[in-house]
Amino acid sequence: MRFEAVLGRWRGQELSQVEAAEILGVTERTFRRWYQRYEEDGLDGLWDRRLGKPSPKRVPEGWADRVEQLYRERYAGFNAQHFYEHLVKDHGFPFSYSWAKSFLHRRQLVPLKLKKGAHRKRRPRRPLVGMMLHQDGSSHRWIPGLEETSDLIVTMDDANNRIYSAFLVEEEGTMSSFQGLREVVDAHGLFCTLYSDRGGHYFETPQAGGKVDKHKLTQVGRALAQLGIEHIAAYSPEARGRSERMFGTLQDRLPKELKLAGITSLAAANRFIAEVYLPAHNARFAVTPEASGSAFVPDRADAWRDILCVQEERTVGNDNTVRYHRLVLQLPPSPLRPHFVRAKVRVHHYPDGTLAVFHGPRCLARYAADGQLLDHGQVRAA
Repeated sequence: MRFEAVLGRWRGQELSQVEAAEILGVTERTFRRWYQRYEEDGLDGLWDRRLGKPSPKRVPEGWADRVEQLYRERYAGFNAQHFYEHLVKDHGFPFSYSWAKSFLHRRQLVPLKLKKGAHRKRRPRRPLVGMMLHQDGSSHRWIPGLEETSDLIVTMDDANNRIYSAFLVEEEGTMSSFQGLREVVDAHGLFCTLYSDRGGHYFETPQAGGKVDKHKLTQVGRALAQLGIEHIAAYSPEARGRSERMFGTLQDRLPKELKLAGITSLAAANRFIAEVYLPAHNARFAVTPEASGSAFVPDRADAWRDILCVQEERTVGNDNTVRYHRLVLQLPPSPLRPHFVRAKVRVHHYPDGTLAVFHGPRCLARYAADGQLLDHGQVRAA
């Protein structure tokens, strides 16, 4: 109707073609084309001729059916981004992520997420790798085939989001923290700062929810202090936002990948995480640090091997034995002194279950997890 009104004014020579086109919001050329179509077909000639015709860029129906079938039969529960990565990598899907995401929403295979509210400003990342590491654990049903939950212990770098260590244990605790720290130090060296929650194996907290006691150290706190690593406590989930977001990603992706791989045991899951999942995860989610270089430093004396463990003091019995958690550790003869009766010694308990007895800086003996002596009479400095 608007076109007919403007056309009538143009025919009455009230408007030029340029003025008529400007009123309609089109170019002069488009106005002439519309006039010719109106003369030939009337108002029907003004309809967009693309209506009712499929777009040449449209995803073929065959692909659409295949995508739906793959999601329902193999990738049910995957989010849109995770599913799209497998579509491209494993099935050669040649179309865009935006189409795949919209398609999953249209078919109600993936629910629409509500828009999140304003988020607080993120703390800037440390510029160098090795300046700050995060360590945390998350309890979840990581292995879909098992009814029991397990804890995933993750140690990651603040500078580049790279996960250096991740493994499943039945329950988070002191030994799992030591295991993660040992894996990092063994591969990369000593770092500057560890950022963690206020769990009982990290800090002593006199009042629940209160400040940590910086003078009364746990085993983990003692080991970090011996190595010169600063230990920072987080006082809220928001303060641990970087690791919390990482666990959100892991809880969404890792169980699905374990299910795809047919993993049904803790040991097999840990092998898969170390050999397959972590390299792919870091390639996908790691970021480039602000500065080149590294803050990791080597421990040339390898002192960390006997520091990152549980250490407890004991008194040697009259029969030159040391009692430790229902085990009786027999001390072998030593060239240092005729006997160690009533001497104060230190028992080291390592994450792999082995033990050692130290007298000052000297290792008197090492033992298997069942208390059997591993090396006889070898005395060496820690």
